[in-house]
Amino acid sequence: MAASELYSKYARVWLPDAAEVWKSAELTRDFTPGDRVLSLQLEDGTDVEYKVDPLTTGLPPLRNPNILVGENDLTALSYLHEPAVLHNLKVRFIDSKLIYTYCGIVLVAINPYESLPIYEADIITAYSGQNMGDMDPHIFAVAEEAYKQMARDERNQSIIVSGESGAGKTVSAKYAMRYFATVSGMSGETNVEDRVLASSPIMEALGNAKTTRNDNSSRFGKYINIGFDKKYRIIGANMRTYLLEKSRVVFQAHGERNYHIFYQLCASSHLPEFKAFKLGCADDFHCTNQGQSPVIDGVEDAKEMFDTRRAFSLLGIGESDQMALFQILAAILHLSNVEVKDQSADRSSILPDNSHLMVFCELMGVQYEDMAHWLCHRKLKTATETYVKSVSKVNAVNGRDALAKHIYAKVFSWTVGCINKALKSAAKQHSFIGVLDIYGFETFDVNSFEQFCINYANEKLQQQFNLHVFKLEQEEYMREQIPWTLIDFYDNQPCINLIEAKLGVLDLLDEECKMPKGSDDTWAQKLYNTLLKQNAHFDKPRLSNTAFIIHHFADKVEYQCEGFLEKNKDTVNEEQINVLKMSKLHLLLKLFQEDEKATSSSSSHSIKSRPGQAQRDNKKTVGLQFRQSLHLLMDTLNATTPHYVRCIKPNDLKTPFTLDPVRAVQQLRACGILETIRISAAGFPSRWTYQEFFCRYRVLMKQKDVLPDRKQTCKNVLEKLIKDQEKYQFGKNKIFFRAGQVAYLEKLRSDKLRMACVRIQKTIRCWLARRKYLRMRESAITIQRYVRGHQARCLAHFLWRTKAAVVIQQNVRMWLARRRYQQQRSAAIVIQCFFRAYMARQQYYKMVYEHKAVVIQRWVRGWLAKRRYRDSLAAIVLLQSCVRRMRARKELKKLKVDARSVAHFKKLNVGMENKILQLQHKINEQHKENRELSERLSVVEKTQAVERERLGREMENLRGSEREAKAKAERVPSLLEQLSFLRQELESTQREKQDLEEQARAYQEQTQQVVAELNGKNSLLNSEKDDLNRLVQQLTELLFSESKTNVENTKQLEKDLTEERSRYQSLLSEYLHLEERHGDLKEEMNISMNSNKSGHKRTDSNYSSNTSECTYSLDSAEGEDSSIQREDVTESIVDMPILLKLQRRVKELEQEKQSLQRQLDKREEHVLHFSEKEVEEQRTAGRAELDLETLKRQELESENKKLKVDLKELRKSLTNESGDLAPPSPGSMPYSILLEQLNSSNEELEMRKEEVLLLRSHMVRQEALKHKVRESADIHTLNEDGELWLAYEGLKETNRILECQMQEQERIHRDECEDLREEVRRVRLEKQQQQQLLAQSLLLPQDARIDASMQHEITRLTNENLDLMEQQGKQDKTLRKLKKQLKLYVKRIEEFEGNHMQQSQASWTISPVSQVNITRKEKEFQGMLEYRQGDESRLVKNVVIDLKPRGVAVSFIPGLPAYIIFMCLRYADYVADEQRVSTLLNSTIIGIKGVIKRRGDNFEMVSFWLANTCRLLHCLKQYGGEETFVRHNTPKQNEHCLSNFELSQYQQLFGDLAIQIYRQLIKCMEEILQPLIVASMLEREALQGVLGSKPTGMRKRSSSFPDEEVVTVETLLHQLGLFHTIMSQHGMDPDLIKQMVRQQFYVICAVTLNHLLLRKDMCSWSKGLQIRYNVWQLEEWLAERELSDCGAKETLEPLVQAAQLLQVKKKTEADAQAICTMCSALTTAQIVKVLTLYTPVVEFEERVSTTFIRTIQALLKDRVESPMLMMDAKKIFSITLPFTPSPVALESIQIPASLNLGFLTRV
Repeated sequence: MAASELYSKYARVWLPDAAEVWKSAELTRDFTPGDRVLSLQLEDGTDVEYKVDPLTTGLPPLRNPNILVGENDLTALSYLHEPAVLHNLKVRFIDSKLIYTYCGIVLVAINPYESLPIYEADIITAYSGQNMGDMDPHIFAVAEEAYKQMARDERNQSIIVSGESGAGKTVSAKYAMRYFATVSGMSGETNVEDRVLASSPIMEALGNAKTTRNDNSSRFGKYINIGFDKKYRIIGANMRTYLLEKSRVVFQAHGERNYHIFYQLCASSHLPEFKAFKLGCADDFHCTNQGQSPVIDGVEDAKEMFDTRRAFSLLGIGESDQMALFQILAAILHLSNVEVKDQSADRSSILPDNSHLMVFCELMGVQYEDMAHWLCHRKLKTATETYVKSVSKVNAVNGRDALAKHIYAKVFSWTVGCINKALKSAAKQHSFIGVLDIYGFETFDVNSFEQFCINYANEKLQQQFNLHVFKLEQEEYMREQIPWTLIDFYDNQPCINLIEAKLGVLDLLDEECKMPKGSDDTWAQKLYNTLLKQNAHFDKPRLSNTAFIIHHFADKVEYQCEGFLEKNKDTVNEEQINVLKMSKLHLLLKLFQEDEKATSSSSSHSIKSRPGQAQRDNKKTVGLQFRQSLHLLMDTLNATTPHYVRCIKPNDLKTPFTLDPVRAVQQLRACGILETIRISAAGFPSRWTYQEFFCRYRVLMKQKDVLPDRKQTCKNVLEKLIKDQEKYQFGKNKIFFRAGQVAYLEKLRSDKLRMACVRIQKTIRCWLARRKYLRMRESAITIQRYVRGHQARCLAHFLWRTKAAVVIQQNVRMWLARRRYQQQRSAAIVIQCFFRAYMARQQYYKMVYEHKAVVIQRWVRGWLAKRRYRDSLAAIVLLQSCVRRMRARKELKKLKVDARSVAHFKKLNVGMENKILQLQHKINEQHKENRELSERLSVVEKTQAVERERLGREMENLRGSEREAKAKAERVPSLLEQLSFLRQELESTQREKQDLEEQARAYQEQTQQVVAELNGKNSLLNSEKDDLNRLVQQLTELLFSESKTNVENTKQLEKDLTEERSRYQSLLSEYLHLEERHGDLKEEMNISMNSNKSGHKRTDSNYSSNTSECTYSLDSAEGEDSSIQREDVTESIVDMPILLKLQRRVKELEQEKQSLQRQLDKREEHVLHFSEKEVEEQRTAGRAELDLETLKRQELESENKKLKVDLKELRKSLTNESGDLAPPSPGSMPYSILLEQLNSSNEELEMRKEEVLLLRSHMVRQEALKHKVRESADIHTLNEDGELWLAYEGLKETNRILECQMQEQERIHRDECEDLREEVRRVRLEKQQQQQLLAQSLLLPQDARIDASMQHEITRLTNENLDLMEQQGKQDKTLRKLKKQLKLYVKRIEEFEGNHMQQSQASWTISPVSQVNITRKEKEFQGMLEYRQGDESRLVKNVVIDLKPRGVAVSFIPGLPAYIIFMCLRYADYVADEQRVSTLLNSTIIGIKGVIKRRGDNFEMVSFWLANTCRLLHCLKQYGGEETFVRHNTPKQNEHCLSNFELSQYQQLFGDLAIQIYRQLIKCMEEILQPLIVASMLEREALQGVLGSKPTGMRKRSSSFPDEEVVTVETLLHQLGLFHTIMSQHGMDPDLIKQMVRQQFYVICAVTLNHLLLRKDMCSWSKGLQIRYNVWQLEEWLAERELSDCGAKETLEPLVQAAQLLQVKKKTEADAQAICTMCSALTTAQIVKVLTLYTPVVEFEERVSTTFIRTIQALLKDRVESPMLMMDAKKIFSITLPFTPSPVALESIQIPASLNLGFLTRV
């Protein structure tokens, strides 16, 4: 491709810049070969010219299209060079706030200097199990890739984390280890993960320090080896450290600190345990105050000390060892303050009372004099003699510092050893993952021995990195079968040879250290002489003879030779060491004893090899040790698969999300990122599969170019588009492009789309212009039409007004003439009227006078006749009374004589039966009379209706006459005026005029007054109306608020119930998980115990997985003792406190739940039992003797009740309205007739009551004869037979009963009268109100009348509703009371029938038996299965363990195993065998648990047993006898209820088991759906032609295998349909299926949304369209299966809103407000994340601006929500198990022969 095609006008390039490294510019004119300059324009509008060398044609690098900016992988960029890498990192880091980016196989991590919420547990869960290219770059993705390759390839892995100080290496390594600890799970021993993570605070305290670049810089390298077992769970770890910076113990530069542990000790010096160390502030000690920066912002050293000590304790380091360690570190602080006095040039001394040295010796447990002496002296040994020589002050201070460094190094090594010992595991390590946290390339102003070793290690690591990258590239080319060309890459082996080869830098350094008088200067001269001319990587500074330069791969570094020899030797005065070895401190002795063992072992080997070698030769130099450890590290890394993390420090000011381009480029060069880019660019960096290329560049093809073979189609198109075939290669499954070719293809694609857009715009603009013209033309025509119409209407209006004027004149003239005529006529009529009235009144007065005279005469004559009658009557009555009194006295004497005789008493009894018959006859007559009364009442009602109609007509006539009278009365004043006018006309015309004027004024005033009154009334009514409306509105609002409050309370209660249920179920799942683990441990212990037994062989069994659980219930009786003993042993070993706490908590929850269920039952049983006791007590009084009297009394009472009912109905008919008929008014004739009939009926009823009471008194006397015996001597003396006393007692009892009855009847009668009066009063009041309302409404206008009637109707309906509510409440109470009485009567009837059956059976046994013929009936089964005791294990094995779900689903009824087990349970309950019941149920539970444990990954198996467990639970409830569940049964099913045992506790156990199985089903479902969700919902493009994919890098997900199965949304729907079919076939409850579907859709939504939030390439407009289409298909699936109401659609709402967010407009503030309103189901973090990740797929789209994102954050800042970014994909909704009765009859169930249940017998 020619340069003229790429460097055309508007092409963008990168120009070098001193401040920003690279600047973007745009060409202002096309470049042609031969031009000397490029005309460019910068982004700020400045025009520049770029000179082009005509020899090299060095054109500036091209800039990538905007669509490729911000990619996850730098290798996805079309132009791979330094400015493209820097710009891509800058856009991701600053604009998108993304700190991780891939560069091929390397993860680039930029330190944000800010805490980010991207390391939580939900993020770890989201990355777990994902491919590295599926998600956005993250340290967790690298850790997951290493973990996956370790498990898949059975190869050890390494993660190499490098970078300069402050880049975040330690944090990255820490997060990688946290990921391994989270996803691997615990091994069987202990929580190794916590101990691995706990080692970090200790190593940071002892090995990290503050530098000028980093507040927590690691001053040592470490390689942590994390070991895994065969199940890939962490079992242990091991740590190796490299090159601790010991010089920092005694020296720190300005602005730096010593190791953190010293400042933590000083900050904690106030603690009581640290008082003996005599510490103070950090500024008081020389080794901690040199940097003059003792405090780190945001860090509390005292708190850090607490964390360090806690980590020590967690790792098992005892308190005594910790205090000894801190004591040694405190001694080092005091040692740094020891002052050495200078006595002469070669002599020095320490004062005898040096306080710091005394404290040091006290803490170290050594002699003061010895230590003070050997700090200022040294021992020299020759072959024959030993000399003690004094040293100078400088040498003494160096010796003191060397001792401090040596002690600290020993402490550090011992701490690392303790950590390794704590992390070591006894189990065998199967594989490991190593995490290397090592210093990056360093260059300072002054570089010494430490920087030399660091850069040497980085050279080795860079060489290994280059070889690995080269190897991966070669493997990729070979796999795709494309021609392999050798790629030139930087080889740093010469630099490594310069350092470590023979006669290299390290070799010469070790040789100089062995020389007696070797120095840094002589070593430097050796370097110059040996290496200066022989190696190109070695150089000498111009102005120094004590320094050298090495050209490293990153940069050239100048090293100062001063201190190299001393640091390499690392010598310490041996006498000082000997003094320390005599210490009393046990930890110090342990440190140097280990050193002695290592020295003695090495010296023994050396003596064997070279006997004459001196002891000092045995000690290895620091350089040699580092080189050997480095070689060992490289061997370890080469034996593993490496993964690289390069940490970048963005700026030196530690400013959050700020990138310094100069510092970033330096680090990119130093860490090998640019070298990786160069290697990739030298080959074929851009790689596309054929399908992806076809989908992306389909727009560049014509229809004839598209062939069925996609591969051939791509080849044909590429040959046309790119002429140079060297720019691309066709691989086996991919197309490989050179750098820049994808950008060229994108340019062609953009041009093609731009041309298409121009054509579309042209057509649309033409259509818009024509539509505008047509609209304007139509508007003009419309305006003309309306103007002409207006003119016509004006003419018509004029003609109409002219005609109207003529008509008005005509009518006015007619009105005036008619008015004159009517006035004359009305005057004549008034005169006639007054005259006729006068004559009529005269006639009336005369008639009244005559009538009154006649009346007076009639009353006088009547009074005289009545007085004569009363006198005669009084005389007759007096005579009769005297005669009757005389006869009565005679009759009384006779009756007294007869009353004392027994014959009279018997005669009285004989007449009682006749009286009863008479009473019965009278009652029948009374019934007839009542019927006649009701008939007469109906006749009266009809008469009343006719009368009412007649009165209504008369009322209408009266109203008409009233209106006429009113009209006439209104005309009276005018007639009077006319009459006066006629009379006065004869006198004077002037007076008539004055009178008329006065009357006119008076009439006007009166009219105004009436109008004012009417207006006042109207306003008053309007105000009342408004008040009533406000009152109604307030009442409505009050009712609405109350209902809303009730709804909210209900929702809150439901939410609390759901949360409590979910907490209970989570606790239950944890408890069951611990129970399973406990069972596993028991199994392992049993296996180990069995394996230890000699001669024991284990046999195969189906119970192998749960033998330890089933031992007691399923094994034979012979093995019970041994199994119990084994169980006791295991329980004693696995007795964990947490297990006991969970068990107690579960029991408490069960008790709380059961107590609420039992409380109501206990109360009802108590009430029922109490009522039964009362009934029994009343029943025992006497039955047999009073049967006849009781029956008669009951008949009379029933008749009495019927009469009362008839009376109430009659009264109701009199008082209540029926239809449109009103009751007769009081005082009317029908009302009087009915009242007389009622009174007569009441009198007759009272008579009947008296007769009944007499009968009752007789019965009482009969009872008294049988149950009461009085022993009174006085009574016996009066009446020997006792008859007098009995009669007296009977009369008293009768009087009491009569008195009570009379009082009761009087009260009832009084209440009824009061009710009748109240009803009459209410009817009258209502009638008055109706009349008032009617009168008021007639005076009101039409609108006010309607409002008043509506208000009255509302008030009336409200009162009626309140009355009806009261009546309903009373009826409900009565209904509950009657139900309880009905239960009691049913129970009595059952008892009575049972007694009757027993009596009849007894009678049958007594009667003689006659021989009859016996015919065989068809056997009727009872729905039970008989089995022998001990067959429970066989039953569970055949029905539970060995049963195949598919066979049951196809051949038998759903839930058959549950029915079989329950039928066996019925038999155990029938025989009342408690042991058999508990054994059967326990065995079933254990068997189901065992099946779920072994086959928990089989969805069909778990679904099958969930359905059967629920069916068995429902059977226990359905046949348990509880009223709540029994009411759904048929009578036959009620006969099958359990009768002997109450199994509510087992109902709870089976409910918990169902919850456990449901959760296992959810896990099984998630494992099946997880691989399908992302591929079907996000990755697969269902809408071809609408969606598009962007170019991706090396880590894209596209598969290299064309035959790989494609996962679409149809695949997901098919799997969901399969789940639904399986659950339906197994007879799972519909409610349970709905809950399962809801959980499935929640998982789909959570997983899809989480991946969307973690994948930048998925956040585009087209992807939102695809998501909405896939969601629509899921909703259609729900509708097809009638599951739309299960709540699954609501769980998809967050995903739908996220898809809408990708598609809506995102520019203005109105758009932001619309987004905030729309995205109610998304959190603020999720909305901001989607907007931040939004990536255009085509160049016509735009990215979301940071201003818009800040606007969204400001609008959502007050929203209260969870701060979590990810949805909880592991969340499980709480399950409810609604009761579902079974319609299957147990007696109809057949046992299939295929189940091998021949030992069961149907009963």
